[in-house]
Order: sequence, then C-alpha cells, then structure tokens
Amino acid sequence: MAGRVHPRQLAFSLPHAESLSRDNFLEGPANAAGLGLMDSWPEWPNRIMWLAGPEGSGKSHLAAIWAEEAGARSTMANALTAAAVPGALATGALVVEDLKAKAFDERALFHLMNLAREDGAYVLFTGREVPASLAIELRDLRSRLRAVPVVALLPPDDQLFRGLIVKFCADRQLTVDESVVSYLATRLERSSAAARRAVELLDSEALRLGRPVTRALAAELLRDA
Repeated sequence: MAGRVHPRQLAFSLPHAESLSRDNFLEGPANAAGLGLMDSWPEWPNRIMWLAGPEGSGKSHLAAIWAEEAGARSTMANALTAAAVPGALATGALVVEDLKAKAFDERALFHLMNLAREDGAYVLFTGREVPASLAIELRDLRSRLRAVPVVALLPPDDQLFRGLIVKFCADRQLTVDESVVSYLATRLERSSAAARRAVELLDSEALRLGRPVTRALAAELLRDA
C-alpha cells in the first residue's frame, strides 16, 4: 500500500499596506536633511529639488509626505511622456520618482523642467544617483539637471535601523520580541532594503512552516540565505 502523502502548507504572498504618512515616518540623522526639505516647503532654495539615496532609504515615503502637503501629483520617471507633462503639472506640484540613466524620456523631462519654470511649479525628483552621475545625451537637459540642488539620504544608524525592522514587522502584522530585532540588527547589511527583505523572508517562511517568528527561525533563515 502506497504511503500516505501529507499535504505541504503553501505560503501565499499577500499585499501588505505600508503607511506613508508623516506620523509613520521614522526620523534619524540619516534622513534629517530629507525630512527638513519636506518640512521647509514652500520655502525651498529652488522650485525643483532632487532627493537622492540608496534603495529603501525613504525617498518614496518623504515624497509621499510632500505630495500630501503640496497637493502634488506623482509619476514614475519611466512613465513620463511629453504629452503628459501639462497634465502632470496641473496642480502646480509634481513628484517624479526613480530617475536613473537610460530609463526615462529625455525630451519629456526637458519639457517638464521648462514648463515648470514657466508656470512657477514645484518638482521633486527622486533617484538613487545624483544628477551629475547620470549619462544624459541632451546637453541642455544635462546642464539643467546638474544645476538642481540635491538633498542626500544616508544609510541608517543603529537606532534608526532597529526602528525600521520593527516598522516592517508591524506593517506585516508580525509580533516579534527584542531578541529577534537585536539578532537581525547585528547581522544584516545596514540598509533599509536589507531589513525589508529579511522581514519578508521571515514572514513567508513562518507562514509556510507554521512557526512563530523567533530568533531561532531568523538564525536558520539567515544561515541558509
């Protein structure tokens, strides 16, 4: 008689809402300059600003805070077209997210900057790189972008990093104790992106295995990663 086959528990990847409100933003020395820029609007040094920082450093969260305050629309850089520029600037404020080399329409961006200047609109660019590091073919656009003031976000310090781990767990409704947070904080790369990936892995594996999120589980997963 064939042995009984036991069903394997499946883990389904469900969407998890992440709060991007001002109250939910974790402050620290690494993002103080970025938060200061958002809070200083509309007294910006330039109507067009650039927020730079590594993956997961809080650029989108800060941009969302500013968009709420300024009534700004938002678009991904790679989705911006010349025809869409007037509508994108209709409220007088716009967030253009994730500007990176060879991943946007240069003529559309040049049109955007010209129209924003004519209309006195505010524009916030976000990207992992600073404008000077982008390879841009249009000479006038290259010159314009390199004149845009840059505010940089830095990697998180220890206190902020631990806070991010707790926040990502809370976003996924995971209950963890201090031992889990301390273990992750001392063994992960010091970046928001690494913390997010680790918490996602803990969540999915705990669900698949039917186990609580503990230090022992974290140790197993990080050892095998």
